[in-house]
Amino acid sequence: MMLSSLYTADLESALGTLDKALTVHFFAYSVFRRIAATKNKAPGFQVDLYAGHDDAIQLSERLGVPIYDSSPSKSFSWDGAGVASQTETAVLLHEFAHWQIAPPERRELVDFGLGAGPETGKKEEANSACCVDAETKEREENLASLLGILWEVELGGPAIIAFCEQNWLELYDRPGTAEHFISVLKELAERRLVDELGRPCLYPEGTKRAR
Repeated sequence: MMLSSLYTADLESALGTLDKALTVHFFAYSVFRRIAATKNKAPGFQVDLYAGHDDAIQLSERLGVPIYDSSPSKSFSWDGAGVASQTETAVLLHEFAHWQIAPPERRELVDFGLGAGPETGKKEEANSACCVDAETKEREENLASLLGILWEVELGGPAIIAFCEQNWLELYDRPGTAEHFISVLKELAERRLVDELGRPCLYPEGTKRAR
């Protein structure tokens, strides 16, 4: 898979601009630098979207996230009991992040009660199960996006691809972009889903992490 010409043409400028904006925020800056460094894992931005899939499956076991050998396009990304695993590695990690973020009662709902995700096939059914307001949905999507990206960094994957595709570099030259990154990372830390180094935690207590 190759990023669009827009991404590839502007990437270095975007990364440099955001790097400079985050310099005074050491915690966010160090996390951003780890994400940015993964561009070296995708020379020419040619990547296998399923690379690291086995590692993600192993992570699901460590997290305690049930998975099924099925495609989300035929049902749901999360059916209330397990994640459909026949999807790209970054998407799978994103679903694990949703599982970590969702309160226990919403883990029993399809797509965590957030409405249909992009991969979900039964969209009408998933949307009918939505039980959160737009603000909650947006906040959890932002949290799951960054946490999933950090899991991909942790597993050695080309997380820069998801970072671009999930719009973390959109409007990179505006102060709000850096502020948004800082805010979402801060909430992950407050929830103890990342540790003092900004590495994702297996458990909210923040005492264990993937190696």
